[in-house]
Amino acid sequence: MNSLKNKLRLYLVTDRSWTNEKGLCQQVEDSLKNGVTFLQLREKHLDKDAFLGLAKEMKSIAVDYQVPLVINDDVDIAIACDADGVHIGQDDDGVAETRKRLGDNKIIGVSVRTVKEALSAVREGADYLGVGAMFPTTTKGDAKAVDIETLRQICDTVDVPVVAIGGIDIENIVRLQASGICGVAVVSAILSKMDCGSAAKDLRKQCDTLFCKVREEL
Repeated sequence: MNSLKNKLRLYLVTDRSWTNEKGLCQQVEDSLKNGVTFLQLREKHLDKDAFLGLAKEMKSIAVDYQVPLVINDDVDIAIACDADGVHIGQDDDGVAETRKRLGDNKIIGVSVRTVKEALSAVREGADYLGVGAMFPTTTKGDAKAVDIETLRQICDTVDVPVVAIGGIDIENIVRLQASGICGVAVVSAILSKMDCGSAAKDLRKQCDTLFCKVREEL
């Protein structure tokens, strides 16, 4: 459990809408090289063959930097590329069904917004939770806001690692310091920058400062 908590310190979620001239794979590699500790490949519009091809590329990069890779929503792709797990939402197959397909040794993360959803996910066997959106975000237009007090309640209630997601950047991350999370998940805070490596390095320093002590006490 402590190992997973540490791996969730700085969690990058991909989004090709932010791809610059370097290309997504290079952006991701620059980010992992400079402090990203966990990677989620999220693709909503690629066909299966293209998605699998990209997933295999991401898996290779993740292995090089010893960073876990999870696939958003798609269990078939996760199995086919031998990803470390999946991340699912409230509208996807439940944790129990996902676990049957993936096996006991894979990571399952679940997006939640309430204490009730968090407890249900953990009861079914989720390995970690993603809570948000914490701040306004353009990355996921339908994301509903979660207040910091609810985030704190979720962290106090469950016994699995929790990461915050949604609109988090180098400026507002400090507002999450006392919430009990073990890390943050970001998209544009890294991928929208011309120098993804530098952005990742700055965010990692902030994460280590804000969340390291909390994790050691748990």
